[in-house]
Amino acid sequence: MTGGIEAAGELATGALMGRAVEPRAGEGHGDAGTLCLNCGTTLIGPHCHRCGQAGHVHRSIGAIWHDLLHGVLHFEGKMWATLPMLITRPGELTRRYIDGERARFVSPMAMFLFSIFTMFAVLQIMGIQVPTDVKMDPAAAAEMKEELGKVRTQLSTETAKLDAMPQDMPGRPAQVQKVKQLQVQADILKNMGPSFVINGDDGEGAIKTGWKRLDKGIAKARSDPGLMLYKLQANTYKFSWLLIPLSIPFVWILFAWKRGLRGYDHAIFVTYSISFMSLLFITVTIAQGLGASWALIGWVIMLAPPFHLYRQLRGAYRLSRFSALWRTAMLSVFITIILTLFLMLVLGLGLVG
Repeated sequence: MTGGIEAAGELATGALMGRAVEPRAGEGHGDAGTLCLNCGTTLIGPHCHRCGQAGHVHRSIGAIWHDLLHGVLHFEGKMWATLPMLITRPGELTRRYIDGERARFVSPMAMFLFSIFTMFAVLQIMGIQVPTDVKMDPAAAAEMKEELGKVRTQLSTETAKLDAMPQDMPGRPAQVQKVKQLQVQADILKNMGPSFVINGDDGEGAIKTGWKRLDKGIAKARSDPGLMLYKLQANTYKFSWLLIPLSIPFVWILFAWKRGLRGYDHAIFVTYSISFMSLLFITVTIAQGLGASWALIGWVIMLAPPFHLYRQLRGAYRLSRFSALWRTAMLSVFITIILTLFLMLVLGLGLVG
């Protein structure tokens, strides 16, 4: 029940965030001759030509629900004009948006936000998430118990030595530090639960980078991998927008020698493409939940992304079949690199965050 409520919240949030960045067009019901309630300019249409505010404004509880439903379902009607083209004619959609046809379609960033939030909402509804309870096999559990016993024995011995030392003895501070380290190690082993064995900061196999913040994150990940997996999942969600700036340079490489193309063009291409891939993942996830065969899902995952990339490349950049084909092959390789870089960034953010 809680997962369903959270998923509905994610869906609404994504729609409203997408609505916030979406250029408004085709809305408003103001009468010509009346005054704009925002700046006082005389209206000559449904919108103020000076500040852009709609001539008619709502002031009711029903209007709140109206805005929410519009955000989730309509994007003021643009969604139904954009989705079919994103699926069947992605290249034409990208080219028309780049060329300035903006009012008719959902903007790439609004579509990206909506698709990403919807994807995570669907994952929550379907109960699909990264396992955060990493189970320990019996052999590892026995090893952890044995290690805890050894640490406790050593802690008892070193504590007795510390108690026997005079307060002004030169070696006392070092002994105090040693006892503290053993206590921390014992606490970690005691409270570890379903996690991996860690030998302490100076234990064998401990990873040291010299960056204290990163070393601390690595130690936490080793002592509680479940928490690390949860943070990885959360960061993938929060930093999904990094896929856009990571992808743009690789698309630029494919067209570095072609004149007339700008970074903005590549950004539109990338953002619409990621939006489609997110929507494809949503569709596949729902289909699997409804009982679709894994063979069918496998074929869709294998064929749909490169075919869509080919169609979008050819239409957006007006390429020949051969030019679009080899760029699709190269971009498929680049996608593997981009996803690897993204996962490394997300993992790094989880370790130092």
